Order: sequence, then structure tokens, then C-alpha cells
Amino acid sequence: MRVTVAGSSGLIGTALVAALRADGHEVRRLVRRPAAGPDEFRWSPPERDIAPGALAGVDAVVNLCGAGIGDHRWTGAYKQQLRDSRLTAADVLATAVAEAGVPTLLNASAVGYYGDTGERAVDETAPPGSGFLADLCRDWEQATEPARAAGARTVVLRSGTVVSASGGLVGRLRPLFRLGLGGRLGNGRQYLSWISLDDEVDAIAFVLRTATIAGPVNLTGPAPVTNAAFTEAFGRVLHRPTPWTVPGFAATALVGEFANEAVLAGQRVLPTVLEESGFAFRHHTVGEALAAAVGS
Repeated sequence: MRVTVAGSSGLIGTALVAALRADGHEVRRLVRRPAAGPDEFRWSPPERDIAPGALAGVDAVVNLCGAGIGDHRWTGAYKQQLRDSRLTAADVLATAVAEAGVPTLLNASAVGYYGDTGERAVDETAPPGSGFLADLCRDWEQATEPARAAGARTVVLRSGTVVSASGGLVGRLRPLFRLGLGGRLGNGRQYLSWISLDDEVDAIAFVLRTATIAGPVNLTGPAPVTNAAFTEAFGRVLHRPTPWTVPGFAATALVGEFANEAVLAGQRVLPTVLEESGFAFRHHTVGEALAAAVGS
């Protein structure tokens, strides 16, 4: 396949590009600086500009763009940046896919689409939840409509928390847990829908080559866990105690609105489409994923 990837420098994008190339696929990368090699094509979403040839003859476009949800406190300005970085890029690429006649578009989304599900398990048939993240994901997915309307196979990848030592939640927490400062957040009953980086990349590649898959796909491991169970598993893998608790009010004071929607709330999300399509997970439990990523 010939695949164009936007957001190729992030945690998932870097691993995906390497995996696709290792499997013999041709990968073109969209970059926001001057192109530095024959595989790079400059684009500027705010200017709705993509270098000629970036999508010519490609079989699929994968869009992984978006500012980090937890990178900054959610001020009004940063919440707007979270929206702009996702919606503008998705709309520009979906429109370009439609105009170029690209057969397939895979666009990132997140399990935040479902809002706080409590103990209720949900799959791709569930409606959107409420809150900033749910609204953001809903609008993000809607931005792909030009591609779908033009007949492109359009998939929205609702990713859970990616387990990797290289970054993301696990990368940030690892130093604290190694010091024996790990602990549950709030009451610890909120669910975490996780997926190993290996399975995230494998699942995207699987969706790329499975022509029957369209619409929403949950990229999550088969067994979501509570925050308390995740904390215990993380400590066990690192051979460290996890006696601490961060009270909910302290988390809210520390990171504001982000805590209420992404730290103290949770989603119990099942990967039904992947499982029913025959995808084989490498890591079936969060313990396996953590051991593979950070085990010592």
C-alpha cells in the first residue's frame, strides 16, 4: 500500500510509520516545516494547503493530528487549541481525500467520545456522552464527513490510553512509581480503557488492510480496568508499593477541569469491532501491557 500519514512525529505516528515500512508499505509523511526528504510533503492546515503530490496515487490517509489533551491546563485558549488542532486538520484532510479520490481515510478520535460511563461497558454502538471531551470527539469525527460523502471508506479510531514507556500517561507516571510514590486517583473506581502501543499500531495496520471495516473502531485492550487495579498492576510490574491516594479535590486543584473529565472520570470501552473482525491482541491484560512496556 501507499499510505500518507499526518501526525507522524508523535508517539503513535512514529511507531506506525516504522511498522508500515517494515511490512513493505510506502509511507509519505505530512510535515509542517519545509520537506527534508523525498518521503515528506509540507502542509499547513490553517492555510488549507497541502503540497502537490502528497495524496497522488495513495491507497489511504491516516490522520493522527491533535495537541496533547493533558499537556497544559485547560484554559479557554488551550481548549480552543485542542479543537482547532483536531477539527481543522481533519476537515482539510477529509476534503483533500474527497478531491483526490483516495479510497480510505483513517482519522484519530478517542474513547472520550463516550463521556464518563461509570461501570457500564460500552462499544461502538453507544451514543456520545457529555462534556468537553465528548463534544470534541464528536465534532472531530464529524469533520471527516467530506471523505465519507465522497465514497471513501472512513474509519474513526477511538483510542484508549496507550501504554508505552516512550510517553503518554505511563511515561509520565513511571518516575513517580519507581520512587514508590504511585497511588490511585480519587476513589480509584473510574475505569481506564488502555491499549499497548504494539496493539495500537497493529490495530491501525489491521484496519488499513481490512476493507470491510468502516465507521467507529475502539482501539482498546479487551479488559478495561479500574484506576485502582491499574495502579496495583503498575506497582507490581515495577516491584514498588502503591500506598498513596490523591484525593479528588487535590487532583482538581492541581489540573483543573482536566481532572474532572479525564482523571476522575473514566470509560469502560470494549473493542467489539476489532474482536469481531478477527484482530489478535498481543496483550490481553493491563499487566501484560505494562510488563512489555516498562517491566524490569
